[in-house]
Formats: sequence, structure tokens, C-alpha cells
Amino acid sequence: MRIGARFIAAGVIMAVFAAEVFAASDVRSVRLWRAPDNTRLVFDLSGPVQHNVFTLSAPNRIVIDVSGAKLTTSLDKLALSNTPITGVRSAQRTPEELRVVIDLSATVTPKSFTLAPNQQYGHRLVVDLFDQGADTAPSLPTSPATSSPPVPVTPTQAPPKLTPVPNGKRDIVIAIDAGHGGEDPGALSPVKGQFEKNVTLAISKELQRQINAEKGFRGELVRTGDYFIPLRKRTEIARKKGADLFVSIHADAAPRAAAFGASVYALSDRGATSETARWLADAENQSDLIGGAGNVSLDDKDRMLAGVLLDLSMTASLSSSLNVGQKVLSNMGSITPLHKRRVEQAGFMVLKSPDIPSILVETGFISNPNEARKLHTSSHQQALSRAIVTGVKQFFQQNPPPGTYIAWLRDSGKLPQGPREHVVTSGESLALIAQRYQVSLASLRSANSLRSDVIKVGQTLKVPATSLAAQP
Repeated sequence: MRIGARFIAAGVIMAVFAAEVFAASDVRSVRLWRAPDNTRLVFDLSGPVQHNVFTLSAPNRIVIDVSGAKLTTSLDKLALSNTPITGVRSAQRTPEELRVVIDLSATVTPKSFTLAPNQQYGHRLVVDLFDQGADTAPSLPTSPATSSPPVPVTPTQAPPKLTPVPNGKRDIVIAIDAGHGGEDPGALSPVKGQFEKNVTLAISKELQRQINAEKGFRGELVRTGDYFIPLRKRTEIARKKGADLFVSIHADAAPRAAAFGASVYALSDRGATSETARWLADAENQSDLIGGAGNVSLDDKDRMLAGVLLDLSMTASLSSSLNVGQKVLSNMGSITPLHKRRVEQAGFMVLKSPDIPSILVETGFISNPNEARKLHTSSHQQALSRAIVTGVKQFFQQNPPPGTYIAWLRDSGKLPQGPREHVVTSGESLALIAQRYQVSLASLRSANSLRSDVIKVGQTLKVPATSLAAQP
């Protein structure tokens, strides 16, 4: 009897285990996000699932077979306007298989993947429908097939040639990147219903408005609504818009709710300059995993060659990033407390553009209740934007790109001719800086009251206007 009882008990345990393993996951809700070039559907699940996606034509539709799932929500409340989706319907083919059919008004290219739980969401199945002609859409067979890992982002293209304005003096273009968005809400605020993604978009739109009010400048939004953009794609968008500067707006959280103050970051290829910088960089770099754009690798070249090329190409843009960043930070310090009084450096993926000076502006800690309330007000958003615009203007008035209206003003003597500034980066020497700006080594020493040629990383140097050609 004892042996029989043991077998029965073991059988019950195995049956319970099997039931747990093969129990259907609930599709608890479905959310939709519309981006300029794609539509994202997110299925919130109670557990992991397997799925297949394939397309059908005449009429166009997408079929999603989800193994081990059952639908426990309605599909008829999705906002389908301004999307290629005309309807979403479902059928429980078997107790273990759910079929979802997406009816379409146009041809799209689907991409699908599952996401593990994070702090905001549980298990998810994400289906992206790329509009026809969207350059980010990966190919997919038109027959049932097991979904594959996300396709790596394609290499960035060469910067476009901007069409000059009729008088030959183009605007300076500022790409404004509102952090997070869509499926990635960013940091959470203690203020109910407040997410980082909404605060950053509001500040970015105000910043664009103020930049566009300045003659000779044009602000371009990287993200115009509530949708997700992979980090590397953000810099690609900026490049396609012909950006002279990339400004990423954030309002992050900290492990301690008492942390407060604004910060400005530039890229560091040698690691973070502080533990706070490292923690923030790691948190931001997880954004691509949240959005499902993982498996992106830049290690497709010989490591030594890639390192040398990167160092060479980034030296100038990193110096400009530190320069404009310090001006922005100094102006922000007049309207809000600062977390650090110098530009910090960390490995933010969104700043890794070798040809565009890039800064990340932490407007404050949304995890701090007092700062969260301020960040939510239009008056504080306007004040932050004014400080950023002032810093950007100061930098470009001293360092205007050739062919721009601001360069024409400077060359015409219509701008104050103050000394240019250069922020020293790793690997630079005083002689190299003098050569870059076409000034003599002696004049560079004199302008900065230097007794030797020793300089430090992060040091700001005044660059005299006298050129080498004018030297005796």
C-alpha cells in the first residue's frame, strides 16, 4: 500500500507539473502604437508563449498563431485610425492555440519577437508592421515559419548634403531626441500617471518651438509622438535630417529618491566618469532590449582598426560635445539646481555618433517628488528649454558651421567676436589643438596663461582668432 501510495503521489505531482508547463497563457490586453513608418501591436501575456507569423494576400492580412495562449480581452477597442490595420480578429483553433488575424488596407512587412518581464510589464509578444518602403523593415517569408531573433540595425548612411537656402545661408539644424516612448515608458514618477517618456516629449516640443523662433536655427524632432525608436535609429534619423547637433532629453530616476539636480552628459569611450554616470548609462542602454532591438553589434571589423578609426573620427565631435554641453549646463544652473557642475561622460549608446556632436540632458530626477512636480509644469519646461537654447546659441555663435546664416553673421562682423573655446579630450596635445585651429602654439599658450604645454582632459582653452597665416 505504501509503494502504491507513493506511485499515486508521484503521479499527481507529475500531472500538476505537466499542467503548469502546458497551461495556456492569457492574452490579457492588446496595445497599439503608431510611429511614422510602422505600427506596433503589443500583446500583454500572463506567461511565455511560442508564435509563428506569416502574411496572406488578396486581401492583405497578417496571421499570428500563438501556441499555448488564450484570449481573455477584447480586440474591438483598438484605435486603428491612421494605421494600415482595418480590423483585428481572433479564433481559438484549439485549447492550446490562438490565431489572430490582422486585416490590412496596405502591404506591410511584419517583424515579431517576445519580451521577458521588466519593472513595468510582464511577458509580451510584440508585432511590428512596417509600412511599405520603410528602410527599417526586415524581410519575412510569406509562409508560416518560426519567428527569428531581431535583425541587426543596418549601418548608418553617409550624411546627406543639405540643400542650401536661396541666399546660400542655411539654418543650423538641432536634432531633438525625446527619450524613451511607446512600449518603453522610461523612469516612473511618484506623481501618479507621470512617465519619463511624456515629460521628455513635452520638453522636446517646447525646445523645438524656441529653437525655431531663433533666426538661423531649425529644430527637428526625432520622436514626434508616443512610439518607440531604437537607440541607433535615433542617430540615423538625426543624420538624415542633416543635424549639426544631437540633443537627447531625459528625466531619469536614481536609486535614492532624494537625488536631485540637472546634468549634461557627453560620450566617454574610456568608461564612465562617476558611479552615477555609469548607473545612468547602463539604465539607458537597456532601452533597446525593452524595445526588442537587441543583438545589435558593431564588432564587424578588426578590433584594433575599428578602435583607431573611432578614436580619430570622434575626437572633433567629442570636443564639440563637451564644449556645447558645458555651455548648456552653465545656463541650466541659473534656473534649476545641478547634480554635477561639469559635463560628465558615460557610454550612452544614443550619443555614439562619430560625426555629430551629441549631448544628453538630464533635466532632473523624476524619481524625486519635488523635481517630478516641477518637470510636469509648462513654466519649468519653458525655462529649461530657454537655458538649453541659450547654451546652444553661445556655442554655435563661436563655432558656426560653414555655409550657415550664423557663420555669415560672424564673418560679416555682426556677431560679437569673443574667443573660441575648446574642451580638451583624451589623447589631445596643445600642439595638435593649435594645428587644428590654425593658431600658433605661442598664442595659444598666451591666451590661456599657460607656463608649459601640459593640459588636462576636460580643461577649457580659449582659442585666439589670430591665424597662422598672419604670423610673421
